[in-house]
Amino acid sequence: MSIFGKRRRRIEPRSTGELLSQFTDLDGIPTNTPAPEHDPTDDAPRGRGRQRVNQTTAPRQGPREPGRGWAAVDAARRAPVYRATTAEIGGLFPLLASNGVPAIGARLGYDTQSGGAFYVHPTEWVLRGMVTNPNLVVFGEPGRGKSSTVVALMLRMMLFGVRSLISGDVKGEYTPLLRSLGITPIALGRGSPHRLNALDLGPIRSRWNTWGVERQNEELTGITARWTRLLTALAEAQGYPPTVTDELVISTVLRRLVGAADGCSELRPITIPQVVAQLADPADDLWQATRFASHRQFVDHTRQITDSLSNLVVGPLSGLFDEPTNFDLDWDAPVQSMDLSPLRSRGDQAIAVALTCLGSWSSMITDLQDDGDVRIVVRDEVWRQMRLGLRAVQAVDSDLRLSRAERKIQLLVMHKPSDLLSVGAAGSQEVSIAQDLLALCSTRILLGQSTRVGDELADDLGLSEREQAVLTGWAMEGPGRALWKLENQPGMKIQTVLSTTEKSIFDTNAGLRRDRQSAPTAPPAVTALTSHNTPGSPAGDTTAADTPGHSPRPAGVNGTLTQEGV
Repeated sequence: MSIFGKRRRRIEPRSTGELLSQFTDLDGIPTNTPAPEHDPTDDAPRGRGRQRVNQTTAPRQGPREPGRGWAAVDAARRAPVYRATTAEIGGLFPLLASNGVPAIGARLGYDTQSGGAFYVHPTEWVLRGMVTNPNLVVFGEPGRGKSSTVVALMLRMMLFGVRSLISGDVKGEYTPLLRSLGITPIALGRGSPHRLNALDLGPIRSRWNTWGVERQNEELTGITARWTRLLTALAEAQGYPPTVTDELVISTVLRRLVGAADGCSELRPITIPQVVAQLADPADDLWQATRFASHRQFVDHTRQITDSLSNLVVGPLSGLFDEPTNFDLDWDAPVQSMDLSPLRSRGDQAIAVALTCLGSWSSMITDLQDDGDVRIVVRDEVWRQMRLGLRAVQAVDSDLRLSRAERKIQLLVMHKPSDLLSVGAAGSQEVSIAQDLLALCSTRILLGQSTRVGDELADDLGLSEREQAVLTGWAMEGPGRALWKLENQPGMKIQTVLSTTEKSIFDTNAGLRRDRQSAPTAPPAVTALTSHNTPGSPAGDTTAADTPGHSPRPAGVNGTLTQEGV
Protein backbone atom coordinates (compact mmCIF):
# COMPACT_ATOMS: atom_id res chain seq x y z
CA MET A 1 0.00 0.00 0.00
CA SER A 2 1.30 3.45 -0.83
CA ILE A 3 2.66 5.39 2.08
CA PHE A 4 1.00 8.49 0.77
CA GLY A 5 -2.45 7.12 1.56
CA LYS A 6 -5.52 8.61 0.08
CA ARG A 7 -5.95 12.08 -1.26
CA ARG A 8 -6.43 14.62 1.49
CA ARG A 9 -9.35 16.99 1.58
CA ARG A 10 -8.50 20.44 0.31
CA ILE A 11 -8.70 23.32 2.77
CA GLU A 12 -11.02 26.01 1.53
CA PRO A 13 -9.18 29.24 0.67
CA ARG A 14 -9.92 32.42 2.57
CA SER A 15 -12.05 35.07 0.99
CA THR A 16 -10.84 38.58 0.17
CA GLY A 17 -12.65 40.03 3.15
CA GLU A 18 -11.03 37.55 5.51
CA LEU A 19 -7.60 38.30 4.08
CA LEU A 20 -8.07 42.06 4.48
CA SER A 21 -9.36 41.77 8.01
CA GLN A 22 -6.55 39.47 9.07
CA PHE A 23 -3.82 41.64 7.51
CA THR A 24 -5.17 44.85 9.04
CA ASP A 25 -6.40 43.46 12.36
CA LEU A 26 -3.88 41.21 14.06
CA ASP A 27 -6.47 40.15 16.59
CA GLY A 28 -8.56 38.68 13.80
CA ILE A 29 -5.94 36.17 12.69
CA PRO A 30 -7.04 32.65 13.71
CA THR A 31 -4.61 31.01 16.08
CA ASN A 32 -5.72 27.46 15.22
CA THR A 33 -5.92 25.97 11.79
CA PRO A 34 -9.50 24.87 11.07
CA ALA A 35 -9.83 21.13 11.28
CA PRO A 36 -10.96 19.36 8.09
CA GLU A 37 -14.29 17.64 7.99
CA HIS A 38 -14.34 14.08 9.28
CA ASP A 39 -13.98 11.44 6.60
CA PRO A 40 -15.35 8.01 7.61
CA THR A 41 -12.81 6.27 5.43
CA ASP A 42 -10.03 7.57 7.63
CA ASP A 43 -11.11 5.14 10.34
CA ALA A 44 -10.31 2.18 8.11
CA PRO A 45 -7.38 0.05 9.35
CA ARG A 46 -3.95 0.69 7.68
CA GLY A 47 -1.33 -1.82 6.75
CA ARG A 48 0.75 -3.24 9.58
CA GLY A 49 -1.55 -1.55 12.12
CA ARG A 50 0.06 1.89 11.47
CA GLN A 51 -2.32 4.83 11.41
CA ARG A 52 -1.64 7.73 9.04
CA VAL A 53 -1.03 11.07 10.69
CA ASN A 54 -2.79 13.91 8.88
CA GLN A 55 -0.85 17.09 8.29
CA THR A 56 -2.18 20.57 7.56
CA THR A 57 0.80 21.46 5.33
CA ALA A 58 1.88 19.95 2.05
CA PRO A 59 4.73 17.43 2.04
CA ARG A 60 8.19 18.81 1.58
CA GLN A 61 8.40 17.48 -1.96
CA GLY A 62 4.84 18.44 -2.85
CA PRO A 63 1.68 16.31 -3.15
CA ARG A 64 2.05 13.34 -5.43
CA GLU A 65 -0.86 13.73 -7.80
CA PRO A 66 -1.33 14.49 -11.49
CA GLY A 67 -0.12 17.95 -12.42
CA ARG A 68 1.33 18.72 -8.99
CA GLY A 69 3.89 16.05 -8.35
CA TRP A 70 7.61 15.91 -8.95
CA ALA A 71 10.08 13.48 -10.38
CA ALA A 72 13.84 13.34 -10.79
CA VAL A 73 14.81 14.46 -14.28
CA ASP A 74 18.15 14.17 -16.03
CA ALA A 75 18.29 17.81 -17.14
CA ALA A 76 21.61 17.36 -18.91
CA ARG A 77 19.98 14.95 -21.40
CA ARG A 78 16.39 16.18 -21.62
CA ALA A 79 16.77 19.99 -21.38
CA PRO A 80 18.89 22.17 -23.68
CA VAL A 81 21.77 24.01 -21.99
CA TYR A 82 22.67 27.57 -22.96
CA ARG A 83 25.85 29.30 -21.79
CA ALA A 84 26.62 33.03 -21.96
CA THR A 85 28.21 35.78 -19.93
CA THR A 86 26.22 37.86 -17.47
CA ALA A 87 26.74 40.86 -19.76
CA GLU A 88 24.77 39.03 -22.48
CA ILE A 89 22.00 37.60 -20.31
CA GLY A 90 21.86 40.35 -17.71
CA GLY A 91 18.11 40.66 -18.14
CA LEU A 92 17.60 36.98 -17.34
CA PHE A 93 20.21 36.84 -14.59
CA PRO A 94 20.38 40.28 -12.98
CA LEU A 95 22.26 39.21 -9.84
CA LEU A 96 25.76 40.28 -10.95
CA ALA A 97 28.87 40.22 -8.80
CA SER A 98 30.82 43.46 -8.37
CA ASN A 99 34.44 43.86 -9.46
CA GLY A 100 35.71 43.83 -5.88
CA VAL A 101 37.10 47.37 -5.99
CA PRO A 102 35.93 49.37 -2.95
CA ALA A 103 33.78 52.47 -3.49
CA ILE A 104 36.41 54.90 -2.28
CA GLY A 105 38.39 57.50 -4.20
CA ALA A 106 37.78 59.15 -7.55
CA ARG A 107 34.76 57.88 -9.46
CA LEU A 108 36.28 57.52 -12.90
CA GLY A 109 33.56 55.70 -14.81
CA TYR A 110 31.66 52.43 -14.70
CA ASP A 111 32.31 48.73 -15.05
CA THR A 112 30.61 47.58 -18.24
CA GLN A 113 30.37 44.00 -16.98
CA SER A 114 28.45 44.75 -13.79
CA GLY A 115 27.14 48.24 -14.51
CA GLY A 116 28.46 49.52 -11.19
CA ALA A 117 30.50 52.68 -10.66
CA PHE A 118 34.28 52.33 -10.74
CA TYR A 119 36.39 54.14 -8.14
CA VAL A 120 40.16 54.70 -8.12
CA HIS A 121 42.38 55.39 -5.12
CA PRO A 122 45.85 53.79 -5.50
CA THR A 123 47.03 54.48 -1.95
CA GLU A 124 43.88 52.96 -0.45
CA TRP A 125 44.37 49.91 -2.64
CA VAL A 126 47.84 49.51 -1.10
CA LEU A 127 46.52 49.90 2.45
CA ARG A 128 43.78 47.33 1.81
CA GLY A 129 46.25 44.79 0.43
CA MET A 130 44.83 44.80 -3.09
CA VAL A 131 48.14 45.89 -4.67
CA THR A 132 51.73 46.12 -3.46
CA ASN A 133 52.54 49.63 -4.73
CA PRO A 134 50.54 52.71 -5.80
CA ASN A 135 52.23 53.15 -9.20
CA LEU A 136 50.26 53.09 -12.45
CA VAL A 137 51.23 52.58 -16.09
CA VAL A 138 49.05 53.53 -19.06
CA PHE A 139 49.32 51.96 -22.52
CA GLY A 140 47.25 52.98 -25.51
CA GLU A 141 47.33 54.04 -29.13
CA PRO A 142 47.13 57.76 -29.91
CA GLY A 143 43.55 58.97 -29.75
CA ARG A 144 42.28 56.20 -27.46
CA GLY A 145 41.90 58.45 -24.42
CA LYS A 146 45.17 58.15 -22.50
CA SER A 147 45.43 61.84 -21.70
CA SER A 148 41.72 62.13 -20.87
CA THR A 149 41.93 59.21 -18.45
CA VAL A 150 45.05 60.59 -16.75
CA VAL A 151 43.70 64.15 -16.48
CA ALA A 152 40.32 62.94 -15.21
CA LEU A 153 42.08 60.92 -12.51
CA MET A 154 44.20 63.89 -11.44
CA LEU A 155 41.25 66.27 -11.40
CA ARG A 156 38.98 64.02 -9.36
CA MET A 157 41.68 62.99 -6.89
CA MET A 158 41.96 66.65 -5.88
CA LEU A 159 38.83 66.22 -3.79
CA PHE A 160 40.76 63.73 -1.64
CA GLY A 161 43.72 66.06 -1.08
CA VAL A 162 45.99 64.46 -3.69
CA ARG A 163 48.01 67.03 -5.63
CA SER A 164 49.69 66.38 -8.98
CA LEU A 165 52.94 67.32 -10.68
CA ILE A 166 53.44 66.88 -14.43
CA SER A 167 57.19 66.43 -14.68
CA GLY A 168 57.55 67.51 -18.29
CA ASP A 169 54.51 68.11 -20.51
CA VAL A 170 56.07 67.25 -23.86
CA LYS A 171 53.01 68.04 -25.99
CA GLY A 172 51.38 70.75 -23.88
CA GLU A 173 48.24 68.65 -23.34
CA TYR A 174 47.88 69.53 -19.67
CA THR A 175 48.04 73.31 -20.14
CA PRO A 176 44.24 73.76 -20.62
CA LEU A 177 43.61 71.97 -17.33
CA LEU A 178 45.94 74.29 -15.43
CA ARG A 179 44.45 77.40 -16.98
CA SER A 180 40.95 76.20 -16.10
CA LEU A 181 42.07 75.91 -12.49
CA GLY A 182 43.53 79.41 -12.56
CA ILE A 183 47.15 78.19 -12.61
CA THR A 184 49.76 79.53 -15.01
CA PRO A 185 51.88 76.66 -16.35
CA ILE A 186 55.65 77.01 -16.45
CA ALA A 187 56.92 76.84 -20.03
CA LEU A 188 60.55 76.15 -20.89
CA GLY A 189 61.97 76.74 -24.34
CA ARG A 190 61.81 79.17 -27.20
CA GLY A 191 60.15 82.46 -26.34
CA SER A 192 59.77 81.66 -22.64
CA PRO A 193 61.40 83.85 -19.98
CA HIS A 194 61.50 81.01 -17.45
CA ARG A 195 64.83 79.49 -16.46
CA LEU A 196 65.37 76.46 -14.28
CA ASN A 197 68.64 75.81 -12.52
CA ALA A 198 69.19 72.07 -12.60
CA LEU A 199 71.31 72.45 -9.43
CA ASP A 200 68.78 74.58 -7.57
CA LEU A 201 68.82 74.27 -3.78
CA GLY A 202 65.07 74.64 -3.52
CA PRO A 203 63.65 74.73 0.02
CA ILE A 204 66.98 73.63 1.54
CA ARG A 205 68.41 77.13 1.40
CA SER A 206 65.62 78.69 3.48
CA ARG A 207 65.53 75.84 6.01
CA TRP A 208 69.26 75.38 6.42
CA ASN A 209 69.63 77.52 9.54
CA THR A 210 66.68 75.81 11.27
CA TRP A 211 68.35 72.39 11.19
CA GLY A 212 70.92 70.92 13.49
CA VAL A 213 74.39 69.89 12.35
CA GLU A 214 73.40 66.26 11.93
CA ARG A 215 70.36 67.13 9.80
CA GLN A 216 72.44 69.56 7.72
CA ASN A 217 75.03 66.90 6.93
CA GLU A 218 72.32 64.40 6.06
CA GLU A 219 70.48 66.74 3.69
CA LEU A 220 73.69 67.99 2.09
CA THR A 221 74.89 64.45 1.43
CA GLY A 222 71.57 63.59 -0.16
CA ILE A 223 71.42 66.61 -2.45
CA THR A 224 75.04 66.33 -3.61
CA ALA A 225 74.46 62.65 -4.41
CA ARG A 226 71.37 63.60 -6.43
CA TRP A 227 73.29 66.31 -8.30
CA THR A 228 76.14 63.88 -9.01
CA ARG A 229 73.72 61.33 -10.50
CA LEU A 230 72.14 64.05 -12.60
CA LEU A 231 75.41 65.39 -14.03
CA THR A 232 76.79 61.93 -14.78
CA ALA A 233 73.51 61.01 -16.48
CA LEU A 234 73.70 64.16 -18.61
CA ALA A 235 77.30 63.34 -19.52
CA GLU A 236 76.28 59.81 -20.48
CA ALA A 237 73.54 61.29 -22.68
CA GLN A 238 76.30 63.00 -24.68
CA GLY A 239 77.92 59.63 -25.36
CA TYR A 240 80.51 59.51 -22.57
CA PRO A 241 80.11 56.90 -19.80
CA PRO A 242 81.50 58.47 -16.61
CA THR A 243 83.88 56.51 -14.39
CA VAL A 244 83.94 56.29 -10.61
CA THR A 245 86.81 58.79 -10.62
CA ASP A 246 84.62 61.24 -12.54
CA GLU A 247 81.88 60.82 -9.95
CA LEU A 248 84.34 61.50 -7.12
CA VAL A 249 85.62 64.64 -8.82
CA ILE A 250 82.13 65.98 -9.51
CA SER A 251 81.00 65.30 -5.95
CA THR A 252 84.06 67.11 -4.59
CA VAL A 253 83.48 70.09 -6.88
CA LEU A 254 79.83 70.34 -5.86
CA ARG A 255 80.63 70.33 -2.15
CA ARG A 256 83.27 73.02 -2.62
CA LEU A 257 80.99 75.25 -4.68
CA VAL A 258 78.03 74.96 -2.33
CA GLY A 259 80.18 75.89 0.65
CA ALA A 260 80.11 72.61 2.55
CA ALA A 261 83.88 72.14 2.39
CA ASP A 262 84.49 75.59 3.90
CA GLY A 263 82.11 75.12 6.83
CA CYS A 264 79.84 77.95 5.68
CA SER A 265 76.77 78.64 7.77
CA GLU A 266 74.75 79.31 4.60
CA LEU A 267 74.76 77.39 1.33
CA ARG A 268 75.75 79.15 -1.87
CA PRO A 269 73.68 78.69 -5.06
CA ILE A 270 75.57 77.03 -7.88
CA THR A 271 74.99 76.48 -11.60
CA ILE A 272 76.30 74.09 -14.24
CA PRO A 273 78.65 76.72 -15.80
CA GLN A 274 80.40 77.03 -12.43
CA VAL A 275 80.95 73.26 -12.33
CA VAL A 276 82.35 73.32 -15.87
CA ALA A 277 84.69 76.18 -14.93
CA GLN A 278 86.05 74.27 -11.92
CA LEU A 279 86.68 71.18 -14.08
CA ALA A 280 88.34 73.16 -16.86
CA ASP A 281 90.65 75.16 -14.58
CA PRO A 282 90.90 73.45 -11.17
CA ALA A 283 92.49 75.08 -8.17
CA ASP A 284 95.56 73.46 -6.66
CA ASP A 285 93.74 72.22 -3.58
CA LEU A 286 91.08 70.59 -5.82
CA TRP A 287 93.38 68.35 -7.87
CA GLN A 288 95.40 67.58 -4.74
CA ALA A 289 92.26 66.65 -2.76
CA THR A 290 91.23 64.24 -5.53
CA ARG A 291 94.72 62.61 -5.51
CA PHE A 292 95.92 63.64 -8.96
CA ALA A 293 99.64 64.03 -9.52
CA SER A 294 99.42 67.37 -11.27
CA HIS A 295 97.15 70.03 -12.69
CA ARG A 296 97.71 68.66 -16.21
CA GLN A 297 96.75 65.10 -15.20
CA PHE A 298 93.51 66.37 -13.67
CA VAL A 299 92.58 68.33 -16.81
CA ASP A 300 93.46 65.48 -19.15
CA HIS A 301 91.47 62.93 -17.18
CA THR A 302 88.33 65.07 -16.84
CA ARG A 303 88.40 66.51 -20.37
CA GLN A 304 85.63 64.27 -21.75
CA ILE A 305 83.14 64.82 -18.94
CA THR A 306 83.98 68.53 -18.99
CA ASP A 307 83.18 68.74 -22.70
CA SER A 308 79.98 66.72 -22.18
CA LEU A 309 78.69 69.13 -19.56
CA SER A 310 79.80 72.10 -21.65
CA ASN A 311 77.23 71.13 -24.29
CA LEU A 312 74.54 72.07 -21.78
CA VAL A 313 75.97 75.58 -21.67
CA VAL A 314 76.64 76.22 -25.37
CA GLY A 315 74.44 73.60 -27.07
CA PRO A 316 70.71 73.49 -27.90
CA LEU A 317 69.85 73.67 -24.19
CA SER A 318 71.92 76.74 -23.46
CA GLY A 319 70.11 79.23 -21.28
CA LEU A 320 67.51 76.76 -19.97
CA PHE A 321 69.23 74.89 -17.14
CA ASP A 322 72.46 76.85 -16.66
CA GLU A 323 71.07 80.01 -15.08
CA PRO A 324 69.50 80.70 -11.68
CA THR A 325 65.85 79.73 -11.32
CA ASN A 326 63.64 82.78 -11.87
CA PHE A 327 60.24 81.42 -10.82
CA ASP A 328 58.60 79.94 -7.74
CA LEU A 329 56.29 76.96 -7.71
CA ASP A 330 53.06 77.27 -5.78
CA TRP A 331 53.08 73.96 -3.94
CA ASP A 332 49.65 74.67 -2.49
CA ALA A 333 48.16 74.55 -5.99
CA PRO A 334 46.35 71.29 -6.84
CA VAL A 335 48.37 70.80 -10.06
CA GLN A 336 51.72 72.03 -11.29
CA SER A 337 53.14 71.47 -14.75
CA MET A 338 56.25 72.26 -16.76
CA ASP A 339 55.41 72.71 -20.42
CA LEU A 340 58.20 71.49 -22.71
CA SER A 341 56.30 71.81 -26.00
CA PRO A 342 58.39 74.87 -27.07
CA LEU A 343 61.47 72.60 -26.94
CA ARG A 344 60.31 70.32 -29.75
CA SER A 345 62.08 72.46 -32.34
CA ARG A 346 65.42 71.71 -30.63
CA GLY A 347 65.15 67.95 -31.16
CA ASP A 348 64.47 64.80 -29.15
CA GLN A 349 67.83 64.99 -27.40
CA ALA A 350 66.96 68.37 -25.95
CA ILE A 351 63.59 67.10 -24.71
CA ALA A 352 65.20 64.02 -23.14
CA VAL A 353 67.79 66.12 -21.30
CA ALA A 354 65.07 68.50 -20.14
CA LEU A 355 62.99 65.59 -18.81
CA THR A 356 66.01 64.31 -16.89
CA CYS A 357 66.72 67.70 -15.34
CA LEU A 358 63.07 68.22 -14.45
CA GLY A 359 62.78 64.74 -12.98
CA SER A 360 65.75 65.28 -10.68
CA TRP A 361 64.68 68.80 -9.73
CA SER A 362 61.04 67.92 -9.03
CA SER A 363 62.05 64.85 -7.00
CA MET A 364 64.32 66.96 -4.82
CA ILE A 365 61.64 69.62 -4.31
CA THR A 366 58.85 67.17 -3.47
CA ASP A 367 61.07 65.19 -1.11
CA LEU A 368 61.51 68.30 1.04
CA GLN A 369 57.82 69.08 1.35
CA ASP A 370 56.66 68.58 4.93
CA ASP A 371 52.92 68.78 4.25
CA GLY A 372 52.59 64.99 4.32
CA ASP A 373 50.29 64.97 1.29
CA VAL A 374 50.31 62.31 -1.38
CA ARG A 375 51.25 63.53 -4.85
CA ILE A 376 50.71 62.11 -8.32
CA VAL A 377 53.82 62.47 -10.48
CA VAL A 378 52.93 62.13 -14.16
CA ARG A 379 55.75 60.99 -16.46
CA ASP A 380 54.40 61.39 -19.98
CA GLU A 381 56.43 59.60 -22.67
CA VAL A 382 58.91 58.45 -20.06
CA TRP A 383 60.77 56.42 -22.69
CA ARG A 384 62.28 59.66 -24.03
CA GLN A 385 64.10 60.25 -20.76
CA MET A 386 65.28 56.65 -20.46
CA ARG A 387 66.91 56.80 -23.89
CA LEU A 388 69.70 58.90 -22.41
CA GLY A 389 71.45 55.88 -20.95
CA LEU A 390 71.77 53.52 -18.03
CA ARG A 391 71.77 56.18 -15.32
CA ALA A 392 68.57 57.74 -16.65
CA VAL A 393 66.87 54.33 -16.54
CA GLN A 394 68.17 53.72 -13.03
CA ALA A 395 66.78 57.08 -11.90
CA VAL A 396 63.26 56.14 -13.03
CA ASP A 397 63.63 52.70 -11.48
CA SER A 398 64.65 54.26 -8.16
CA ASP A 399 61.67 56.64 -8.15
CA LEU A 400 59.26 53.75 -8.72
CA ARG A 401 60.77 51.64 -5.95
CA LEU A 402 60.62 54.48 -3.42
CA SER A 403 57.10 55.63 -4.26
CA ARG A 404 55.53 54.34 -1.04
CA ALA A 405 58.24 55.77 1.21
CA GLU A 406 58.09 59.14 -0.55
CA ARG A 407 54.26 59.24 -0.60
CA LYS A 408 54.11 59.48 -4.38
CA ILE A 409 51.96 57.88 -7.04
CA GLN A 410 54.18 57.47 -10.08
CA LEU A 411 52.12 57.41 -13.29
CA LEU A 412 53.91 56.33 -16.47
CA VAL A 413 52.31 57.04 -19.86
CA MET A 414 53.44 55.13 -22.95
CA HIS A 415 52.09 53.93 -26.28
CA LYS A 416 53.24 50.31 -26.33
CA PRO A 417 55.61 47.92 -24.52
CA SER A 418 58.20 48.15 -27.28
CA ASP A 419 58.87 51.74 -26.17
CA LEU A 420 60.85 50.21 -23.32
CA LEU A 421 62.99 48.26 -25.78
CA SER A 422 64.18 51.44 -27.47
CA VAL A 423 66.14 52.67 -24.44
CA GLY A 424 69.22 50.65 -25.38
CA ALA A 425 70.69 47.83 -27.40
CA ALA A 426 69.04 44.42 -27.39
CA GLY A 427 70.05 42.48 -24.30
CA SER A 428 71.62 45.52 -22.64
CA GLN A 429 71.28 46.37 -18.98
CA GLU A 430 69.16 49.40 -19.87
CA VAL A 431 66.56 47.26 -21.65
CA SER A 432 66.55 44.67 -18.86
CA ILE A 433 65.84 47.32 -16.20
CA ALA A 434 63.27 49.08 -18.38
CA GLN A 435 61.29 45.88 -18.93
CA ASP A 436 61.24 45.25 -15.19
CA LEU A 437 59.58 48.63 -14.62
CA LEU A 438 56.22 47.03 -15.42
CA ALA A 439 56.59 44.85 -12.33
CA LEU A 440 56.91 48.04 -10.24
CA CYS A 441 53.52 49.31 -11.44
CA SER A 442 50.78 47.24 -9.81
CA THR A 443 47.97 48.96 -11.72
CA ARG A 444 47.96 48.63 -15.51
CA ILE A 445 45.54 50.68 -17.60
CA LEU A 446 45.37 49.15 -21.07
CA LEU A 447 43.47 51.08 -23.73
CA GLY A 448 42.78 50.02 -27.31
CA GLN A 449 45.67 48.41 -29.20
CA SER A 450 46.31 46.72 -32.51
CA THR A 451 46.61 42.95 -32.71
CA ARG A 452 50.41 43.02 -32.81
CA VAL A 453 50.71 45.26 -29.75
CA GLY A 454 48.03 43.20 -28.03
CA ASP A 455 50.24 40.14 -28.43
CA GLU A 456 53.14 42.04 -26.83
CA LEU A 457 51.03 43.09 -23.86
CA ALA A 458 49.70 39.56 -23.45
CA ASP A 459 53.25 38.21 -23.25
CA ASP A 460 54.59 40.92 -20.93
CA LEU A 461 51.61 41.10 -18.57
CA GLY A 462 50.30 37.54 -18.79
CA LEU A 463 46.89 38.43 -20.22
CA SER A 464 44.36 35.71 -20.93
CA GLU A 465 42.83 35.21 -24.38
CA ARG A 466 39.62 36.96 -23.34
CA GLU A 467 41.54 39.92 -21.89
CA GLN A 468 43.60 40.22 -25.05
CA ALA A 469 40.40 40.13 -27.12
CA VAL A 470 39.07 43.02 -25.03
CA LEU A 471 42.12 45.14 -25.95
CA THR A 472 41.95 44.47 -29.68
CA GLY A 473 38.16 44.43 -29.93
CA TRP A 474 35.94 46.16 -27.40
CA ALA A 475 38.52 48.79 -26.38
CA MET A 476 39.06 49.78 -30.02
CA GLU A 477 35.41 50.70 -30.55
CA GLY A 478 35.61 54.05 -28.77
CA PRO A 479 37.86 56.31 -26.68
CA GLY A 480 37.97 55.95 -22.92
CA ARG A 481 37.58 52.17 -22.94
CA ALA A 482 40.29 50.35 -21.04
CA LEU A 483 41.10 47.06 -19.39
CA TRP A 484 42.20 47.73 -15.81
CA LYS A 485 44.50 45.09 -14.33
CA LEU A 486 45.37 45.13 -10.63
CA GLU A 487 48.43 42.88 -10.55
CA ASN A 488 47.28 39.29 -11.23
CA GLN A 489 43.56 39.88 -10.67
CA PRO A 490 41.14 39.42 -13.59
CA GLY A 491 40.90 42.45 -15.84
CA MET A 492 37.97 44.88 -15.57
CA LYS A 493 36.32 46.50 -18.59
CA ILE A 494 36.06 50.14 -17.54
CA GLN A 495 34.49 52.99 -19.49
CA THR A 496 35.78 56.42 -18.47
CA VAL A 497 33.00 59.01 -18.21
CA LEU A 498 33.70 62.69 -18.84
CA SER A 499 31.50 65.60 -17.89
CA THR A 500 30.68 68.37 -20.35
CA THR A 501 33.27 70.62 -18.74
CA GLU A 502 35.93 67.94 -18.81
CA LYS A 503 35.31 67.14 -22.47
CA SER A 504 35.89 70.77 -23.41
CA ILE A 505 39.12 70.87 -21.39
CA PHE A 506 40.54 67.50 -22.45
CA ASP A 507 40.05 68.02 -26.20
CA THR A 508 43.41 66.95 -27.65
CA ASN A 509 42.06 67.27 -31.20
CA ALA A 510 41.29 70.97 -30.89
CA GLY A 511 44.18 71.85 -33.20
CA LEU A 512 42.73 69.72 -36.01
CA ARG A 513 39.35 71.40 -36.15
CA ARG A 514 38.41 73.70 -38.99
CA ASP A 515 37.80 76.66 -36.73
CA ARG A 516 41.32 76.48 -35.27
CA GLN A 517 42.17 79.78 -36.96
CA SER A 518 39.39 81.61 -35.14
CA ALA A 519 40.03 83.61 -32.01
CA PRO A 520 40.70 81.25 -29.10
CA THR A 521 38.19 81.19 -26.32
CA ALA A 522 39.05 80.79 -22.69
CA PRO A 523 38.40 77.29 -21.34
CA PRO A 524 35.55 76.97 -18.89
CA ALA A 525 36.50 77.73 -15.33
CA VAL A 526 36.64 74.78 -12.99
CA THR A 527 36.25 74.92 -9.23
CA ALA A 528 38.12 72.08 -7.56
CA LEU A 529 38.84 70.86 -4.03
CA THR A 530 35.34 71.59 -2.78
CA SER A 531 32.98 69.19 -1.12
CA HIS A 532 29.88 71.31 -1.70
CA ASN A 533 29.49 70.57 -5.39
CA THR A 534 26.85 67.97 -6.04
CA PRO A 535 26.06 65.68 -8.96
CA GLY A 536 23.21 68.04 -9.74
CA SER A 537 25.62 70.80 -10.72
CA PRO A 538 25.91 71.78 -14.40
CA ALA A 539 29.03 69.69 -14.75
CA GLY A 540 27.14 66.71 -13.44
CA ASP A 541 25.67 66.14 -16.89
CA THR A 542 28.08 63.39 -17.86
CA THR A 543 28.30 61.39 -21.01
CA ALA A 544 30.37 58.35 -21.82
CA ALA A 545 33.47 58.93 -23.86
CA ASP A 546 32.29 56.31 -26.35
CA THR A 547 28.75 57.60 -26.85
CA PRO A 548 27.65 55.22 -29.65
CA GLY A 549 25.59 52.32 -28.40
CA HIS A 550 25.59 53.24 -24.72
CA SER A 551 22.93 54.87 -22.66
CA PRO A 552 23.94 57.76 -20.41
CA ARG A 553 25.28 56.69 -17.05
CA PRO A 554 24.41 58.32 -13.72
CA ALA A 555 25.34 62.00 -13.66
CA GLY A 556 28.17 63.47 -11.66
CA VAL A 557 31.83 62.72 -11.20
CA ASN A 558 32.51 62.93 -7.47
CA GLY A 559 30.90 66.35 -7.49
CA THR A 560 34.30 67.91 -8.11
CA LEU A 561 33.41 70.12 -11.04
CA THR A 562 31.33 73.20 -11.55
CA GLN A 563 30.97 75.05 -14.79
CA GLU A 564 30.65 78.82 -14.94
CA GLY A 565 29.14 80.84 -17.67
CA VAL A 566 27.73 77.85 -19.53
